Amino acid sequence: MGRAGTERSPVRSVNEGRRMGLAPTPVAPTREFPARGGLEAVRRARGPESPKWGATILFLLPAGLLLVVFLVYPAIYTVLLSFNRGRNGVFNEWVGLDNYARLFSDASFINLSSFPPSGALWNNILWIVFYTSIVIFLGLIIAVVAARVRYESVIKAIVFIPMSIAATALAVIWKFVYSPDTNIGLLNAILGAVGVAPVSWLGDPELVNYALIAVGIWGSVGFATVILSAAVKGIPAEVIESARVEGATERQIFFRMILPMVSLPMSVLAVTLVINVIKLFDLIFVMTGGGPGKSSQVIAMTMFQQAFEAGQYGFGSAVAVVMLVLLIPIMVFNVRRFRTAAVT
Repeated sequence: MGRAGTERSPVRSVNEGRRMGLAPTPVAPTREFPARGGLEAVRRARGPESPKWGATILFLLPAGLLLVVFLVYPAIYTVLLSFNRGRNGVFNEWVGLDNYARLFSDASFINLSSFPPSGALWNNILWIVFYTSIVIFLGLIIAVVAARVRYESVIKAIVFIPMSIAATALAVIWKFVYSPDTNIGLLNAILGAVGVAPVSWLGDPELVNYALIAVGIWGSVGFATVILSAAVKGIPAEVIESARVEGATERQIFFRMILPMVSLPMSVLAVTLVINVIKLFDLIFVMTGGGPGKSSQVIAMTMFQQAFEAGQYGFGSAVAVVMLVLLIPIMVFNVRRFRTAAVT
């Protein structure tokens, strides 16, 4: 007999199983799924799902209240107060733009009559130019070099140590380092060992800003290194290896591949550093108090002195509004940079 004769039909198999005392194997019922068009018809029949406004408001209300109370209301009140005299607790004397006119005519805020200029605003510009650029440069160099050595984690840990120190503690440490007394100041002790006279780093108006910027750089390079190291490690190794196979030098790989591919993290880091510079206060307050004279004064220091020490809250609010105006273009640039990166 052929193969067809040896095959048993399902009916004979079931009957034989019953004669042998075996229960038939249950067969799972098949489910009929409606077609895609049927599902869409069911959804249209049900109508659109109504938004759950109660849950939405419940989740957004705490954060919204905090933003309104601690951000929106103080910002609006500060802007309004900047048009008021606000002296000695009296906040009902409207003066218009007088506070702003006084601010930009004050030589301690900005003095363009000499070269180089001076004043708190100019000192902030010095911080933005030197502090931001040097921190990003050193952070990128250390990140790239550390990725190629054996003890990368140890190097990054050592570089990051200053970032873990509070700004006030950092200022106290470096105040001792800069001390003109060779028995206290480490830097002057080293200079004295090689026959150089002690230097008053924090007492010389020509040196004080650069000495403070050096402290800021020392405290922030670790942060930049960690951020840029993560960006460098995000570059596919195959891309770098293929460039080496094609004959690209290490210099070409750095400037034509690594640098463009980490440009977005660098711009975010630059924005963060600039924002920190504009609101810089604690380091200056502890190390020099804005001195000698007012040669190391910055915008936030001016706001503090005018509002809380001199009691001129209207004038201090005008300084705060200037800080806000300086921050807005930076944030707009950051948002546009993110949108451009998302599109490309």
